[in-house]
Amino acid sequence: MAQVYRGGRLYGTGRPDRLTAHEVRTRTFASRWRGVDPEEVQGFLLRIADELEPLHREARLLQEENDRIKRALRDWQSMHARECRPPEEHRPNQRRW
Repeated sequence: MAQVYRGGRLYGTGRPDRLTAHEVRTRTFASRWRGVDPEEVQGFLLRIADELEPLHREARLLQEENDRIKRALRDWQSMHARECRPPEEHRPNQRRW
C-alpha cells in the first residue's frame, strides 16, 4: 500500500498518527520544581522506543502480506470469473443465472 506523507505525517488515511520510536527517544519535558528524575524518565522512554520498533516493523510486514493476499484473491477471482460460462442462451427452458 502506498503511503502518502505530508509534513512528515500520513495524509488522508483517516488513521491517527502513530507514535514512532524516534519521537519517544527525542521527547523532552519541561522541568518543574518538584519533578521526576530526568534520567529515570529518559530510561523509560528509551525502553518504550525499543519496544515500539519491532511492533511497527511487524505491523508493516503484516500489512504487506495482507496486500499480497488481497491481490492474489482478486487475481484468482478474475481468473475464475473468466472460466465460468453462463448457460447457453439458445436453450428455451433454461433459467438465466
